[in-house]
Amino acid sequence: MSFETISVIGLGYIGLPTAAMFASRKKKVIGVDVNQKAVDTINRGEIHIVEPDLDMMVHAAVTEGYLKATTKPESADAFLIAVPTPFLPYAEGGIPEPDLSYIKAASEAIAPVLKKGDLVILESTSPVGATEQMAEWLSTARPDLSFPQVAGEGADINIAHCPERVLPGHVVRELVENDRVIGGMTAKCSSRAVELYKTFVLGECVITNARTAEMAKLTENSCRDVQIAFANELSIICDKLDIDVWELISLANRHPRINILQPGPGVGGHCIAVDPWFIVSKTPEEAKLIHTARKVNDAKPDWVINKVKIAIADFLQANPEKTAKDVTIACYGLAFKADIDDLRESPALKIAEKIINIHKGEVLLIEPNIKQDKKYFNAHLCSHNYASENADIHLMLVDHSEFKNKEIEGGVIVDCKGVWNKKT
Repeated sequence: MSFETISVIGLGYIGLPTAAMFASRKKKVIGVDVNQKAVDTINRGEIHIVEPDLDMMVHAAVTEGYLKATTKPESADAFLIAVPTPFLPYAEGGIPEPDLSYIKAASEAIAPVLKKGDLVILESTSPVGATEQMAEWLSTARPDLSFPQVAGEGADINIAHCPERVLPGHVVRELVENDRVIGGMTAKCSSRAVELYKTFVLGECVITNARTAEMAKLTENSCRDVQIAFANELSIICDKLDIDVWELISLANRHPRINILQPGPGVGGHCIAVDPWFIVSKTPEEAKLIHTARKVNDAKPDWVINKVKIAIADFLQANPEKTAKDVTIACYGLAFKADIDDLRESPALKIAEKIINIHKGEVLLIEPNIKQDKKYFNAHLCSHNYASENADIHLMLVDHSEFKNKEIEGGVIVDCKGVWNKKT
């Protein structure tokens, strides 16, 4: 059974590129999002996010009539759900629980337009068991249709989980080239999902079950989180022992079997900072190393803020005629990683917000990937040149390309990424 019409629910950093990719293969694609502004933007052939090459793809897809966006689902042959999976409110120091309300809302939204033979794929990064839960929500909403948790291979609706595994800034290329993990609730569900993704995927589509597919994505990002935690903890140790952490890591990495990552101000993004908690929340007694890594990385922003306080004290000691109100701090970078505009779970953004709240003087924000008319926490964005000429404390948070070839001449530097100097 071929897929002539494909619906993508959620037109964010994953959903929109996926929708555009199917449309580029001359498939009719209906994108669905609750954000009317995003829908209107896409229907003009424009994009509301920053991702290289995506603007041209969306413009072509809309102009040629293969992609349209709407706020309400319509009938299709396959539905891909790519909505957020944030946390429920939790006490500080507690273990976050995943919030599946967006997946539930998406399931209930598509349920009325489902028909026999349709395929539903959950792409949202999810805790183990979420795909089965989605199937239950769909079954409850459509008792006239059969689903794989009861009907098995003979189900009217096929359901699978296929986690996205792409790097922001390289999404368009990696959607095509990367292998995909396909976890169907039955063998037929998996084979139909493979058929769908082979519309544009050149990488291998590896079949497993839904639970293992869910766990695969969580495992990948938890592994990265542990590796980053080692680098971040090492940077704190080196600071205490007066050792250049950048030089140390460079020397250690000369060993053929060592590959230590670079430290930073914390861990952000919609994956690495989030996914490990999905494992910890399910198995808190067993996930000790994963839990510890999360705590190490979550604590790094406070360590950075303390370094800023020390830098202010050093500056005032060197300039006794000034007070804290006279000290201008520049925060370079707000995104969660270099050369993108994505602020989700960004430690840099959290650090900037806290500095603005505690500092009596002016705070400048520099984020070259976001328009300068934006305002965050009552502070306006400004240019790199303005900040370098007017700030007293220069805080490097994100190693954007724009920052790498511009040295800071005066003031006190707190470099969390080893861009300007090799010593934090």
